[in-house]
Amino acid sequence: MVAVERKGSRKEEEEEEDEDKAGQSAWGWENATAGAIAGFATVAALHPLDVVRTRFQVNDGRCSTVPSYKNTAHALFTIARSEGLRGIYAGFSPAVIGSTLSWGLYFFFYNRAKNRYLKVRDELGPSLHLLSAAEAGTLACLFTNPVWLVKTRLQLQTPLSQSPPYSGFSDAIRTILKEEGWRTLYKGIGPGLLLVSHGAIQFTAYEEACKILIKIKSTREKHDHSNDDRLLNSVDYAVLGASSKIVAILLTYPFQVIRSRLQQRPSTHTLPRYRDAWHVLKETARFEGINGFYRGITSNLLKNIPAASITFVVYENVLRLLRMTNKNVNN
Repeated sequence: MVAVERKGSRKEEEEEEDEDKAGQSAWGWENATAGAIAGFATVAALHPLDVVRTRFQVNDGRCSTVPSYKNTAHALFTIARSEGLRGIYAGFSPAVIGSTLSWGLYFFFYNRAKNRYLKVRDELGPSLHLLSAAEAGTLACLFTNPVWLVKTRLQLQTPLSQSPPYSGFSDAIRTILKEEGWRTLYKGIGPGLLLVSHGAIQFTAYEEACKILIKIKSTREKHDHSNDDRLLNSVDYAVLGASSKIVAILLTYPFQVIRSRLQQRPSTHTLPRYRDAWHVLKETARFEGINGFYRGITSNLLKNIPAASITFVVYENVLRLLRMTNKNVNN
């Protein structure tokens, strides 16, 4: 009888181990799918503010093919009146592709990195969360920089533009390759890689805040926090996502301005406005001071605070749904 019980317990343990392995193999794809859906939802809801932010970032007040706007509301009204829905949603296709791809890759690589570190330790501290986020951000940046460059250029096409406009995403890629070469697709990669710190800061702040809130709730409710995700609801994820985003934006926004200015399309038969990131840094500091590095931050905050909330709420809920589905399939 004892032998039968032991055999039964061993069989159960083996089944649990098989389920864990199956869950771990699907884990990366679940995170990638949840991240991609979250990225799409974010772009679809808030793209007009992204157009406004990009135009503010490149307008240095000296010589620009972008109209001057008084504030975010004035910019939205002016673009809608003079350019219509096409102007408000300029660069929407690459924004959807880039955000969906970027978030999908980011969550995929981020959780793969975390799982790799968890093999040799029970819990990850802030430094390893930061390292995981930096690793994920670097890989995602290398894959998506050409998409972000096209998005920036499409958003900067206005009635004042001197170059023939791109008709869309594929036309922009073809024209850039023909007129400027493939290296142009990686303009702004330097500031882009430095912007990895944005995601690293955001995810580290998010993870640490989640841990603190879970401990507070588990203590208050005298709940075993082995099932962490059951303690937090959509409101918690929204607040945590927005808070972590504010911290990241304030610390890394100048890199976004530098990247946008580097990625501008040169006027017909002229050299690019800026040679490299160092040239942007010097010229901006010389003519605009510290304010130049924070142009468009209001529209950026208006876009990214709710965007971060939407992203993390959608991500966590889609991930929970996928894990439940995966568990039911395995059973």
